[in-house]
Amino acid sequence: MRRTLQLYCKAEQIKERTSVRRNSRYTKICCWVQKKFYRFKKYSTYIIMQVNNTISAESLRMAMENEEPVFILDVRPPAQREEWQIPGSHYLDAYKRLNDGDYTILDEIEIPANAKVVTVCAAGRTSQVAADALREKGIDAYSLEGGMKAWSTAWNTAIINFPEFEIIQFRRTGKGCLSHMITSNREAMVVDASLPVEVYSEVLHQQHLTLKYVADTHIHADHLSRSKQLAETCNAICCLPANNKVDFSYHAVDDNAVLKVGHVSINAIHTPGHTAESTCYLINDKVLLTGDTLFTNGVGRPDLKANNEEALQKSKLLFYSLQHLLMLNDNIIVLPCHTSKPVEFNHIAVQATLGSIKETVSMLHLNEEDFTNTILQRIPPTPANYLSIVEKNIKGDFSDINPADLEAGANRCAIS
Repeated sequence: MRRTLQLYCKAEQIKERTSVRRNSRYTKICCWVQKKFYRFKKYSTYIIMQVNNTISAESLRMAMENEEPVFILDVRPPAQREEWQIPGSHYLDAYKRLNDGDYTILDEIEIPANAKVVTVCAAGRTSQVAADALREKGIDAYSLEGGMKAWSTAWNTAIINFPEFEIIQFRRTGKGCLSHMITSNREAMVVDASLPVEVYSEVLHQQHLTLKYVADTHIHADHLSRSKQLAETCNAICCLPANNKVDFSYHAVDDNAVLKVGHVSINAIHTPGHTAESTCYLINDKVLLTGDTLFTNGVGRPDLKANNEEALQKSKLLFYSLQHLLMLNDNIIVLPCHTSKPVEFNHIAVQATLGSIKETVSMLHLNEEDFTNTILQRIPPTPANYLSIVEKNIKGDFSDINPADLEAGANRCAIS
C-alpha cells in the first residue's frame, strides 16, 4: 500500500509540474495507480493525503469510524460552529485572523505531538490556509476537502438487536438525519432514507438481504429523500403516507395499515401535526419510528409552509397526535428521524424509551392551549432551502442539482 501511495503522489506531482500529453507514459502511470488506489480504498481506512494536503470527507469518515487518531481543528466563525460541527473536533476562533494573514493565531491551540491534524472550515478555503501554516511549523496537517458542506453526507451506524429482528440506524453525523433499516428473516425495510443509495445497497448486499419496502414518515423539508431512488434501484415497493402532494406513483400507507417484513409486523399510525401526512411506524409493539413527530428531547415543529393560523391548527393536531402516542407502552423504544446534535462515532443508537421521554419533555404534560402557545413561542429559525428541498421531494427527482448545495447545515426540526 505504501508503495502505491508513493507512486500516486509522484504521478500527481508530475501532472502538476509538466504539461504532459493525455497519452504520455506518466499520465498512463498516474491513471493506473489511481485505479488501483480507488479499488483498494473501499476496503481500507488508510487516510490518503494528496499533494495539495487535503483529505476527503469519506476518508475522514472512515478514519473516525475505525477510531484512527485524528486531531480535527475547526477554524470557522463562532456562529457557524454553534450551528453544527464534527463530533470530537477542537475549536479555535481563527477565521478572521487567518484571512488577514495572521497565522500566529495557530499558536493558541495545543496540538499533541505527532498528531495528524485535519483543519475544517465551511468550504475548504480557510482550512487550507490553516493546514499550510501548520505544515510550515512541522505539523502533519491536512484540509478537509469541501469543508462542512462536503461533511454533510458523512455517516455512521448503530445496531439494535431484538429476538425477531434487527434495526440498523444510519446517521448523517453532521446533518443529524437518522434513517433505519429493519431486517428480519432475510427481508428488509428502510425508513426515511437520507443517504446515497449506495450506502444502503452495500449493506443489503453484505448481509444478503432482500429489500421489500422503502418508506418515508412524511415529506421531508430538511433533506432530499432517497427513498424513491432506493426503491427503484432495489426493485422494492416505495411507500409514503397517503397524500395528494407528490408527483410520482407510490404505495399509499393509510392509518392502521400493516406491512410485513420477515417475522415482524409494522403498523402505521397517522400522526398529523409536523406535516399533514406525518406517520409513525410501530414495529412489533417494541420500537416506534416517530419521524419528526416526537424526538428524544422534544417534539416536531408545526410551522413549515404554514401561515400563523395554519401553524396554530397544526399545533393542535400535533397535540392530539402526541397524546395518541403517549398511550402506548412506556417500554417502547422511540427512534426519531433527526437529532439536533452531531452524532458520535460510538455505535450507540440515538434512542429513548417512551417512558423516559415522558419524564424529560415537560411540554408533553401541558394541556392543549398551553401546549400550542408554548410550541409557537419556541419555534426555531426556518431551515435553509427548505422550500426547494420540499419541491424536490414532491417531484421525487433531484438529478439536476448537487444535493450538498441544498442540504448543508444543521437540523432544525425539533422544539424542546
